[in-house]
Amino acid sequence: MDDLQAIHRLKNGDIGGLESLIARYQAKALRTAFLVTQDEMTAEDVVYGAFVRFYERIRQFDEKRAFEPYFLRSVVNAALNSMRGEKKHVRLDAETEPLVLENLLAQAAQVEDEVEFLQAKQQIRVALLALPARQRTAIILRYYLDMNEKEMALELDAPPGTVKWLLNAARARLRELLGAERFVE
Repeated sequence: MDDLQAIHRLKNGDIGGLESLIARYQAKALRTAFLVTQDEMTAEDVVYGAFVRFYERIRQFDEKRAFEPYFLRSVVNAALNSMRGEKKHVRLDAETEPLVLENLLAQAAQVEDEVEFLQAKQQIRVALLALPARQRTAIILRYYLDMNEKEMALELDAPPGTVKWLLNAARARLRELLGAERFVE
């Protein structure tokens, strides 16, 4: 079921439409809210509230608009509003200070890991675009669509030896573009 079908079901009183939207967008909305709030529980509250508000206002939703950008924008706005209203001042004592600092460092490490992952993903996208079309296609078929060499040969209409050559050439070029250190571990 696509977004429009889910919205139609929801407008007709079928809660299954909302379940479909939650299944499709909850993880992305949580990541988005967490990146704004830097707090897992607040992010969960923000996303839950955004889904509830959407459900309550389903009749006003213009079906000509795409749901995902509309919904994620409402999640960001709700997250920003929660941050403005929170402005917590925490008093630390000798007993709680190490725990709070440890928690803050763990959250910072998670965000840093997420940022590094997103940067690596972007670098890979750019490197893939620098490959010749057939090499890029071979990489996508093998590593993104998880095809074996026989399936790839059929898809590319090429002998298995050519498929192996394309993969080897593409991997070598990616190593060059991305730096060999990424592949050594």
